[in-house]
Amino acid sequence: MSSPVVTPHTPLDVFPPYANYAHAVEVSADARLLFVSGLNGYENDGSTMPADFEGQADLIWNHLETVLAAADMGIDNLVSLRFYLAHPAHDPANVAMLRARLGEHHAARTVVCAGMLEPGWLLEIEAIAAAPAR
Repeated sequence: MSSPVVTPHTPLDVFPPYANYAHAVEVSADARLLFVSGLNGYENDGSTMPADFEGQADLIWNHLETVLAAADMGIDNLVSLRFYLAHPAHDPANVAMLRARLGEHHAARTVVCAGMLEPGWLLEIEAIAAAPAR
């Protein structure tokens, strides 16, 4: 799984970036783009999910990797991530999971604290990935 030409932009005149963050990511024109809908922590049965944040986050990242693989992409193809947290207290665990899953990879990223559609949801992740044209 190779990546297209992806250029992060982190100007010095903007606040310093933090964990796996780029202020902007430019993708070359000859890339395939994959827009991943918000993924939640449901198990494969579509009705059960872990009760804790870490369990849901781990499962969501597994789902994301499965969706990426279906498009012949991987974590290194991620160019943008949007996290919806049920509560700001989940941010440290979210950042820890992000660092563990992305390693040295950086993407444009937004974190939103919001009321979730279902009461048991603690996290939802939306993503955009890019890969070379076929």
